[in-house]
Amino acid sequence: MADYLLLLMGMGLATYLPRWLPLHYLSRRSLPEWFIQWLELIPAAILSALLLPALILDGDSGHLDFLRPELWVALPTLAFAWWTRSLGGTVVVGMLLFWLAGQLDPRWLVWPG
Repeated sequence: MADYLLLLMGMGLATYLPRWLPLHYLSRRSLPEWFIQWLELIPAAILSALLLPALILDGDSGHLDFLRPELWVALPTLAFAWWTRSLGGTVVVGMLLFWLAGQLDPRWLVWPG
């Protein structure tokens, strides 16, 4: 039991320290404006890097496929998000469009895997 507790505490420390140290170090410093603006772009870059392959690559072969239904659902959802800046509305619109695409062609709702 003590081994598990020690393991759990070690894992927590290994997860916590890499997040806390930069935050603690940078919170006491004045950062240049260009750096702050650059940091604000990181979430969008990470989200794009995660989503784009799922939207345009064929899962098995890895070939580009611009006719994937996920891409055609994502484009109007992205436009809605851009114009409204509403996270909740974007989720609802994306789910509604994905459902509608499945109603038009049920093969679109088949998840790869």
